[in-house]
Amino acid sequence: MATIPSIGQAATLGANALTSIWDGLSPHLIATFYEVAKTGDDAWDRIEGKTDPIAVMAPLTDANLEMVLNWQSPFEQAGPESKAPALMAMLQSGALQPVVDALMGKSKEGSAQQKSNEFLKQFEGRTGITKLNSTQVFNGMPPVKITVTALFRAWRDSASEVEAPFNKLMEWALPIELSKDGSVLARAAETAKGDMGYVEALMPSKAPTRVALKYKGRIFSPLVIESIGMPLNSPVDASGRFVQLAVPMTLCTLTALDRKDWSNAAIVSM
Repeated sequence: MATIPSIGQAATLGANALTSIWDGLSPHLIATFYEVAKTGDDAWDRIEGKTDPIAVMAPLTDANLEMVLNWQSPFEQAGPESKAPALMAMLQSGALQPVVDALMGKSKEGSAQQKSNEFLKQFEGRTGITKLNSTQVFNGMPPVKITVTALFRAWRDSASEVEAPFNKLMEWALPIELSKDGSVLARAAETAKGDMGYVEALMPSKAPTRVALKYKGRIFSPLVIESIGMPLNSPVDASGRFVQLAVPMTLCTLTALDRKDWSNAAIVSM
């Protein structure tokens, strides 16, 4: 399973969840975001001591999974229209006839002009498109995108119900660490002295973490947060903390999916 998950220890309503108070709302309508790590060749799950034990939970006001499948017709340029598009268009539409008449002139009316007229009329209404040069060929697909808007709002404490869950999502979206030293030569010197490993010298920064999304009984994992927004015009309390945030996010799978991956995103018990 490359992208849609192993169905394992999914985050549930619990003490380690950062969320607003949603009493009475169906658990199916509350999405759970949590960090996952690789547990096998094609398996991703939570690992105690390695992944973040905190989960973020929120209802989604908008949620859409978009899968783009690239089908193209590689033989479209094989017809005569691509070689001489203006000439072929004039032949098909009959617009070439007045040009021929103007070139031949009125004085040359006769069998030659009549034959040219009959010849040109054969092209009217015809096209070079065939089933071969219109055949669609599967040309790959990008990873699947899931666009959501997570809603947080405060009933009792804006810091724990709005600020904390949003900050956790932002932590997962951002790189874990970016190296302050941008010079490869400087890091190579540190490696030569034994103060830095070769991997750290070549790639000194740490990429963002992978997350999973559990929503309406389906688990999608692993995902990366491709984009996240912070609506700064949201209402705040007397301390300047947000009391409500509608956070737009775009999550993306690591790879494209196949049938097996999709079947693994089955409905699981809540």
